[in-house]
Amino acid sequence: MAGVLDRESLSSGITALAELADFKPGDRVRTLKGSLRGTVKKILPDGRIAWKPDRSSSELLALPESLLRAK
Repeated sequence: MAGVLDRESLSSGITALAELADFKPGDRVRTLKGSLRGTVKKILPDGRIAWKPDRSSSELLALPESLLRAK
Protein backbone atom coordinates (compact mmCIF):
# COMPACT_ATOMS: atom_id res chain seq x y z
CA MET A 1 0.00 0.00 0.00
CA ALA A 2 1.34 3.43 -0.91
CA GLY A 3 1.47 6.10 1.78
CA VAL A 4 1.39 3.72 4.75
CA LEU A 5 3.67 4.65 7.66
CA ASP A 6 5.64 2.03 9.52
CA ARG A 7 4.85 1.44 13.20
CA GLU A 8 7.80 3.51 14.50
CA SER A 9 6.97 6.55 12.33
CA LEU A 10 3.31 6.38 13.29
CA SER A 11 4.11 6.07 16.98
CA SER A 12 6.56 8.97 16.98
CA GLY A 13 4.09 11.05 14.98
CA ILE A 14 1.27 10.46 17.45
CA THR A 15 3.57 11.23 20.37
CA ALA A 16 4.73 14.45 18.73
CA LEU A 17 1.16 15.52 17.96
CA ALA A 18 0.28 15.05 21.62
CA GLU A 19 3.02 17.55 22.53
CA LEU A 20 2.58 21.28 21.98
CA ALA A 21 4.00 22.20 18.58
CA ASP A 22 5.94 25.25 19.71
CA PHE A 23 8.58 25.61 17.02
CA LYS A 24 11.04 28.50 16.98
CA PRO A 25 13.51 29.68 14.33
CA GLY A 26 16.65 27.54 14.54
CA ASP A 27 14.84 24.39 15.74
CA ARG A 28 15.84 21.18 13.98
CA VAL A 29 12.86 19.36 12.44
CA ARG A 30 12.03 16.37 10.28
CA THR A 31 8.97 15.33 8.29
CA LEU A 32 6.57 12.77 9.73
CA LYS A 33 7.95 10.06 7.44
CA GLY A 34 11.50 11.13 8.25
CA SER A 35 12.39 11.61 4.59
CA LEU A 36 13.58 15.20 5.08
CA ARG A 37 15.37 16.99 7.91
CA GLY A 38 16.09 20.67 8.20
CA THR A 39 15.93 23.89 10.18
CA VAL A 40 13.01 26.20 11.00
CA LYS A 41 13.62 29.64 9.47
CA LYS A 42 10.49 31.53 10.60
CA ILE A 43 6.94 31.14 11.82
CA LEU A 44 4.40 32.86 9.59
CA PRO A 45 1.45 34.86 10.99
CA ASP A 46 -1.00 32.15 9.86
CA GLY A 47 0.90 29.51 11.87
CA ARG A 48 2.68 27.80 8.98
CA ILE A 49 6.38 27.10 9.34
CA ALA A 50 8.99 28.19 6.81
CA TRP A 51 11.86 25.72 6.98
CA LYS A 52 14.92 24.81 4.94
CA PRO A 53 15.77 21.16 4.32
CA ASP A 54 19.40 20.13 4.78
CA ARG A 55 21.52 20.29 1.59
CA SER A 56 18.91 22.42 -0.19
CA SER A 57 18.64 26.07 -1.12
CA SER A 58 14.84 25.87 -1.18
CA GLU A 59 12.61 27.07 1.62
CA LEU A 60 9.51 24.97 2.23
CA LEU A 61 6.24 25.78 4.03
CA ALA A 62 4.60 23.27 6.37
CA LEU A 63 1.82 23.07 8.91
CA PRO A 64 3.15 22.52 12.44
CA GLU A 65 1.45 19.13 12.66
CA SER A 66 3.37 17.87 9.62
CA LEU A 67 6.79 18.31 11.27
CA LEU A 68 8.45 16.67 14.25
CA ARG A 69 11.22 18.12 16.38
CA ALA A 70 14.45 16.32 15.42
CA LYS A 71 16.35 14.77 18.33
